[in-house]
Amino acid sequence: MKNTAPALVLIILGIAINLQAQFTQVELFKGLDKTSFNLLSSQHLNEAKSLSLTTLGFFENYGSNENRNFDEAGIQPTLFWNFSKRFSIGPSLYYNSIGGFSQRISTRYTSKGERLLLVIIPTVGYAQQKEQIYIETFAQFQFNVPLKESISFWVNGQFLHVWDEFRTHSRSFQQLRAGISLSGHQVGVGLDMDRYGPEALSRNAIGMYYRRML
Repeated sequence: MKNTAPALVLIILGIAINLQAQFTQVELFKGLDKTSFNLLSSQHLNEAKSLSLTTLGFFENYGSNENRNFDEAGIQPTLFWNFSKRFSIGPSLYYNSIGGFSQRISTRYTSKGERLLLVIIPTVGYAQQKEQIYIETFAQFQFNVPLKESISFWVNGQFLHVWDEFRTHSRSFQQLRAGISLSGHQVGVGLDMDRYGPEALSRNAIGMYYRRML
């Protein structure tokens, strides 16, 4: 895991730079027993903007020995066909350091206003290591309130729920962030609530986060 995570970060950064991404968002979260890094990059592939490549990469590391089994890293490029202003569909290849490779197909709903962004992505995937189908629901929101010139207050949330064979809990999380953005640099307080496996083993972390749009 210690060798995998830095390599994944370099691969994802290389993809984002080489594609001259439309946007790249990075976030570092540091709690008492958890450190996580996330990178999200998106790039239009044609002039009509009907095709886009979205790349997600992350790693999570726990400090205590009792939680080391939950250390995790992953990378996921998704090719989206944007058939309307709000709806997209496309395939992806996902690698996770715990679960191995998966082939997936996702639909994406996006609603973007002046202050509120909402994204919902339902997915059906096939996990090679487990040799089984799973379904996944991901949701994200961002809400901002301007305070002064170049300064705003932000609330962010990300939610994930994965069911193996459409019925058994595999992985879920709720990630909440609240902070101040100054000239694109966002700093604040974060809360991660993670659940693992069929028994939904709970691991919670509260800490500070830093987010930057590149």
